[in-house]
Amino acid sequence: MTNSPDPTSPASDSHTTTDAAADAGTYDRILEPRSANRLPLGDGVWHQISRKYVTVQLISTGALLALVLAAALVLWLVTGLWWPWAAAGVFVVILGWTLVILPRQARAYGYQLRTDDLVFRRGILWQRMVAVPYGRMQLVDITHGPLDRGFGIAQLKLVTAAATTGVTIPGLGQEAAERLRDTLIAVAETRRTGL
Repeated sequence: MTNSPDPTSPASDSHTTTDAAADAGTYDRILEPRSANRLPLGDGVWHQISRKYVTVQLISTGALLALVLAAALVLWLVTGLWWPWAAAGVFVVILGWTLVILPRQARAYGYQLRTDDLVFRRGILWQRMVAVPYGRMQLVDITHGPLDRGFGIAQLKLVTAAATTGVTIPGLGQEAAERLRDTLIAVAETRRTGL
């Protein structure tokens, strides 16, 4: 008989099965800014998002780029004016920049299960690090669109009483998202604190 992980201790060593699911198909480490003034990662095990997240974002952003170019072409053919190409050019530059920085941006996402809270980190230029206490979680929600389902990823959203501390972790593997949801719900039930 195998010992199941203790849901009241998410940071314990007994979470090797959860860690294995959380780390399957992810990046090997979180990218940090090079500045000495960056937000430090601290101690503990950091889990990252799936590599498939970048593929899904590249496809959806590429589809939006194709749609903008098609709309500009139609407007140019109908009106014969040049301004649709100018507007499309602005969108192409913005979307092109998004495509260029997307892989690096995805490697900056990470989360850590600590004894009393979940810490979520993202961003290279604009860094954000949020600690969500387990006892304050009101809702743990998994969502995924058709493209996400096709690639086997999902996003997990944590809702708390304070809107500013809500966290959305994108690009988790489906199994990792479900295990994380179950772990967070189990821990939150044992650590409820009054609001």
